[in-house]
Amino acid sequence: MTAGKGDKTQNPATTLVTAGRRAEWTQGIVNPPVWRASTILYDSVADLKERQKDTHHRLYYGRRGTPTQWSLADALTELEPGAEGTLLYPSGVAAVATALLAVLGPGDELLMVDSAYEPTRALCDGLLKRFGISTRFYDPLVGAGIAGLIGDKTRAIFMESPGSLTFEVQDVPAICAAAKARGVATLLDNTWATPLYFRAIEKGVDLSILACTKYVVGHSDAMLGAVTAAPSAWGKLRQATYQLGQHAAPDDAWLGSRGLRTMGVRLAQHQASALKVARWLAEQPQVARVLHPALPGCPGHELWTRDFAGASGLFGFVLNGGDDAARAALIDGLELFGIGFSWGGFESLVIPADPERMRTAVPWHAEGPLVRLHIGLEDPDDLIADLAAALRRFAAALS
Repeated sequence: MTAGKGDKTQNPATTLVTAGRRAEWTQGIVNPPVWRASTILYDSVADLKERQKDTHHRLYYGRRGTPTQWSLADALTELEPGAEGTLLYPSGVAAVATALLAVLGPGDELLMVDSAYEPTRALCDGLLKRFGISTRFYDPLVGAGIAGLIGDKTRAIFMESPGSLTFEVQDVPAICAAAKARGVATLLDNTWATPLYFRAIEKGVDLSILACTKYVVGHSDAMLGAVTAAPSAWGKLRQATYQLGQHAAPDDAWLGSRGLRTMGVRLAQHQASALKVARWLAEQPQVARVLHPALPGCPGHELWTRDFAGASGLFGFVLNGGDDAARAALIDGLELFGIGFSWGGFESLVIPADPERMRTAVPWHAEGPLVRLHIGLEDPDDLIADLAAALRRFAAALS
């Protein structure tokens, strides 16, 4: 349940529809309109000085937002019980970078999960390193053992659960408990589950990050990111966001708000279809294993069962032998899966994945090449037929 109007509790599906629609922002319109603004005009010098005292949810300058951005941010905050506020960014990577810079400085150490999204790793090895921030990568399944890795200079722990290529589910509550005992900030990339299926702030996370480009927007037509903060981290996040000049365009925020209203029904369909496809793949002789957190055998499955309210449409499968050429034969002939990055839209996608070239804390070993799928809103039987033909091509390439 989430807190609703008048302090009444309501189910998340209701919050998706009602949140962020303040009367002063909608003025009788169902959807808050697109407010495009740079300069804001004041009635007087006194008015200008008064608004400078606190610019949150007050028209001050376009970069600080308008009701278009505030509406989406408020809705995302309402989906995270215990959160203080949310800020928007022009992409998920921008959200990750700003959240990290909000809690880290020169000389600090970051503990980064080894299964992290590749641009997040690049940020650690590039910009953060140049800023004098060191990174140690850790086993995604370390759980409470993270306490033994926290050093005197450790200031933040970054989680991604499940990992976006290998889908290990982390023990987020245990990691957060160990971090809080040492005064270390915790950050989670929660894009896979969204707040609908994993309530990060409630589980102890300080900064919950979303690539809203994925399931929030849901239509593959806008770049957008968000960070929702616990009260203890809100001030630092807001300061870093303003100082870095981070801002999400009002048109993109509006697309995010539009997508958010249907995210519940879309995610439910993504989940059902992906599970059907994943279970079918698990029975195929050409598939060594399926990496889907909701299926037994996926690393951390028991944690998914304990902590998550559902699963999304993104998962992977390991082929039984073969090489890059055989994997390419499988992928290239697919008719209903587009070959492309990102995910979370209505369309199904596929990419070849090679985690072994990135992992440093825990080497990646597999029976064959890895394929990542995003299951869209097509009929799952049609997707299975397409994959069946693909597996036949793979088998032919092997022989």
